[in-house]
Amino acid sequence: MTTAIAVTMQRAMACLQAGDANEAERLCRDVLAVDGAHFEALRVLAVVVARRGQGDEACALAERAVAVDPRSAETHALHASILSGLGRFEDARAACDRAIALRSDMPEIFVIRGSASHQLGRFDDAIADCDRALALRPDFAGAICNRAAALKELERYEEALDAYDRALALKPDLAEAVTNRAAVLAALSRFDEALATCKRSLQLNPGFHETWQNLGVALVGLERYDEALASYGRALAIKPDFAQALQSRGSALGFLKRYEEAVRDFAQAYACDPVLPFVQGDLLHSRLHICDWQDHAGATARLVAAVRGGKRASEPLSFVAVGERAADQLQCSRTWAERFYPAADKPAWRGERYGHERIRVAYLSADFHEHATAYLMAELFERHDRSRFEVTGVSWGPDIPSALRSRLIAGFERFVDVRGRNDREVARWLRAQEIDIAVDLKGYTHKTRMGIFAQRPAPVQATYLGFPGTLGAEYMDYVVADEVVIPGGEREHYAERVVYLPGSYQVNDGKRAIAERTPTRGELGLPERGFVFCSFNNNYKITPGMFDVWMRLLKGVEGSVLWLLEGNAAAPGNLRREAQARGVAGERLVFARRAPLAEHLARQRVADVFLDTLPCNAHTTASDALWAGLPVLTCLGGTFAGRVAGSLLRAVGLPELVTESAGEYEAKALALAREPERLAAVRAKLAANRGTSALFDAGRFARHLEAAYVTMWERAERGEPPAAFTVPPLA
Repeated sequence: MTTAIAVTMQRAMACLQAGDANEAERLCRDVLAVDGAHFEALRVLAVVVARRGQGDEACALAERAVAVDPRSAETHALHASILSGLGRFEDARAACDRAIALRSDMPEIFVIRGSASHQLGRFDDAIADCDRALALRPDFAGAICNRAAALKELERYEEALDAYDRALALKPDLAEAVTNRAAVLAALSRFDEALATCKRSLQLNPGFHETWQNLGVALVGLERYDEALASYGRALAIKPDFAQALQSRGSALGFLKRYEEAVRDFAQAYACDPVLPFVQGDLLHSRLHICDWQDHAGATARLVAAVRGGKRASEPLSFVAVGERAADQLQCSRTWAERFYPAADKPAWRGERYGHERIRVAYLSADFHEHATAYLMAELFERHDRSRFEVTGVSWGPDIPSALRSRLIAGFERFVDVRGRNDREVARWLRAQEIDIAVDLKGYTHKTRMGIFAQRPAPVQATYLGFPGTLGAEYMDYVVADEVVIPGGEREHYAERVVYLPGSYQVNDGKRAIAERTPTRGELGLPERGFVFCSFNNNYKITPGMFDVWMRLLKGVEGSVLWLLEGNAAAPGNLRREAQARGVAGERLVFARRAPLAEHLARQRVADVFLDTLPCNAHTTASDALWAGLPVLTCLGGTFAGRVAGSLLRAVGLPELVTESAGEYEAKALALAREPERLAAVRAKLAANRGTSALFDAGRFARHLEAAYVTMWERAERGEPPAAFTVPPLA
């Protein structure tokens, strides 16, 4: 090395340290013009170019430096860092391995390799590398942060939170660690703390798009949706192609029933990142809400194919509305459970036998308020045999005073609000109370907390009513069903063992009030004369194929109308356009706004026949109609969700209204509309059966369900594994 080159390189290094990258680059290039294999010039120039974001050139320079001196561990580490920045994570790991073979005492190399492992989804390897870095330098804040990030991905949230706190104690102004800490707090449902942490992060770096995203998540958790929309908007102003923020904003818009806007956000998110987890299902589901059926068949086929391939394509609740095979729904739920609710490494319950005199049953839900689940179950809680069962309600839903809320609380022996506790804390509480049977009433519906069950807090864990299908999680022992919703040949498509109840699996409250006054058709916007087909299912359950049938019925029954629920502002216009495209005047579709339950039940008296949907049936909506005296015509589908109305009709003594094909469904609907005496006979039969059938006998249902609980409990007490069984009908 000549003296002049050495002096030039000293100046280049000084410029780099002083932040004058342009001058450092000029000097290095001068040296390389003289000596194209100058090791230090190649290294320094690679650093300068990499900092500018010119990754490919930086990588080429680093490779030239490695070729000049393959024994330099630092150069291999530099090469690995650049490769990682280019997304070449396997190559980055290989470069780290070469560096470590030369020097195993450099903590930075392990951090680089750990980061590459993280990007490859190898989170345990990432943690192991961070641990090796910390063994060399215990106060390495970057290694602690990377370890926390891997723990977060493994959903070991409490450990991740401890790690972030440790890193921030060493380096309080580490803005990325602060915002990631907020994300962990939100994952633990500690939304108030997450909100405060996001605000602290914004003080450190108001231009960090991830912080605005995390702030939106915390605000959604607090149900402050409008503020969340503004926060996601700030994230997108900084990074317009931020697919995760677009998806999150779409979800918040969905909570506000602003589905048209949600569709736009989900579509843009999908365009930005077609493999973004679950956005494909989000987009299709939002379109279904507004009855936007563009490319419906193609979009559905692509989604089903993605689910079958094990891809993170759809959340299970959305997939219920499109999946027509129980096997596909099992795959969808398994994928979801593996991502969000894996079984805990250290379960809360570890095989203890309690031997209680009374079986301790805990019902867990966010829906102990004015909600469909509560409407169905209120009388069941009151009817439990207190001499044999100790019944607890565990709630994390809203505490909104109402007559129903008061009735629900009074129906339990003990009612506990756990909104301020995370999943692990709730699981530990259940274990401390020695709960024998923990019953999930949510499944994968809004405000699910399946993470509680993933901790295995009880010897027996069962899912009931809230979610119409399998949860795909092996730690759920039983699903409560009947022989209609889960035929014997379909049991293999359920992760749980199936418990068959006699009659219908669905409990009903026989005390549900119906308003005394029945409004006139005119008051409801219906014609005073003419046949009224009705379908008060949510709009997303209406599919083009079912709508085709309905429009043919309107054409075939002169003066008839179709009475639908107005679930959102956009659906009526889209459905009327679809009707007109099928040759039916749009005004023959009449839309009803949501109403209090007693009034909603009363207004159904003026309809003639309720037309069910596929592939997802009416559930509570069907039992509401039957309770109000309105016959329901259904068609059996291929999944739990597509067979519920059939279960209800058989339990109420009207199997003749259960069809097995679209053609039979259409023909029977037409016959009921054209033959008044036939319809009158069906309505009379429903009226006679309403007070005597199994469907509306909560006392009888309670005895059957309790018999199921006894069998579950006895097996657990004997140390036997869960197994499918049938509860015999009691006298």
